[in-house]
Amino acid sequence: MYSVTKRVEFCYGHRLLGHGGPCRHPHGHNAVAEIEVRAGQLDDMNMVIDFADLKHRIKQWIDREIDHRMILRHDDPLADALRALGEPVYLLDSNPTAERIARLIFDTAREGGLAVSRVTVWETPSSSATYVGPS
Repeated sequence: MYSVTKRVEFCYGHRLLGHGGPCRHPHGHNAVAEIEVRAGQLDDMNMVIDFADLKHRIKQWIDREIDHRMILRHDDPLADALRALGEPVYLLDSNPTAERIARLIFDTAREGGLAVSRVTVWETPSSSATYVGPS
């Protein structure tokens, strides 16, 4: 099995409703997503996927949908207030944890036809969350 991994940097804000600590308050992160793609065989160019193609396909979605946005739970009262101010918001069905954002990127990459096997989101330089999908 071969694999390649591409790192994509993005910034986002969020808060975790019901959290007992400081993450219940709006705050932001300079995140890094690591997207791993696997293949049993290499293509005609001896690649799993061209790094440039992988970067373009996933970074384009990240830049358009979640970079420099507040990622909030769909029922967060802050969402309507931010929208009224013209601020970009991305809504999830659950709290926007690093784990949930990793799954979001994974699912989006798979829906886009990428054979992604793992997504890790580094929320800080020392804290990450990983989603590994079914084979």
